[in-house]
Amino acid sequence: MKAAVVTAFDQPLEILEREVPEPGPGQVLVRLETCGLCHTDIHAAGGDWPVRPTPPFVPGHEGVGIVEQRGAGVTNRRIGERVAIAWLGSACGSCRYCIDGRETLCQQQQNSGYSIDGAFAEYAVADAAYVVPVPDGVTSLDAAPLTCAGLTTYKAMKVAHIHPTERVGVFGIGGLGHLAIQYAQIMGGSVVAVDIERAKLSLADELGAEHTIDAGSVEPVAAIQALGGLDVAVVLAASAHVFDEAFACLRPGGRLVCVGLPADGAAMTVPIFETVVKGISIIGSIVGTRQDLVEVFALHAAGRTRVVAQTRSLEDVNEAIAEVLSGDVTARLVFEFAPEPASTPVVV
Repeated sequence: MKAAVVTAFDQPLEILEREVPEPGPGQVLVRLETCGLCHTDIHAAGGDWPVRPTPPFVPGHEGVGIVEQRGAGVTNRRIGERVAIAWLGSACGSCRYCIDGRETLCQQQQNSGYSIDGAFAEYAVADAAYVVPVPDGVTSLDAAPLTCAGLTTYKAMKVAHIHPTERVGVFGIGGLGHLAIQYAQIMGGSVVAVDIERAKLSLADELGAEHTIDAGSVEPVAAIQALGGLDVAVVLAASAHVFDEAFACLRPGGRLVCVGLPADGAAMTVPIFETVVKGISIIGSIVGTRQDLVEVFALHAAGRTRVVAQTRSLEDVNEAIAEVLSGDVTARLVFEFAPEPASTPVVV
């Protein structure tokens, strides 16, 4: 099978021929149909974060494909079922976080495309308990971005506890941001979209944002405060200064939801006096749970969300990464795999 492999942090990904993996106990073998390119994959390939993956490894945690084999003991998944391989590859299932519905905080978790091989490949093995079925009403092209970009922003809006008519600022419109706008509206919020790219702000207009702020041409804090400020600010951008700007836009009682992860590990400056006196809440939001992804898929199948994506070939993975880093990609890039891969698994 073909796979895009990180062989070293200072080198481009390599397209390599690998043996089709065999599912172990509790695992399934998935033939990939699509896989989205997330900025986290780019951070993984560059070794940008304090906890680094170990090369060689295969990135990818927005994988969607068909179950072709089941490992020993698997009874909850069936051959031919379409499933999603998300960031949460597995968790312990027994710690306080797994038990109380916060499985993405499990300290024993494995992450697809980071600590275990992911879905930038024609085939991948995955924990049968942690893949999520994709309903018939969701295409594989749409399901890929929903598996992380949708899941992450949906969870961010849930933890923000948006009340109807509250003003929600979305800082960073793109693969995540275009979905964040829609989830904020579904939850009753009125959206202010902030970015430096006109094409992305135009997309925000199309998706129903009440206001758009071009942070490249106006001072965003002043512009938003002129509107009356924000009740919720969700930061999806990976620039540290944007977090400071978002904080400064909040009304009393506002909530800052931190999602983006700057590569340099920069610190956010928080004025203690203002935080206390204005009753500001600062919330860190990681990706959602399996149940959250079920809800994300259900909303899309019901026609409540729209995914904006362009397809690419896995062979062009490095060019696709360059496109994302250039800022020229309006929303999401998705690798689309051939219906009949050149190599087929050996059934045992």
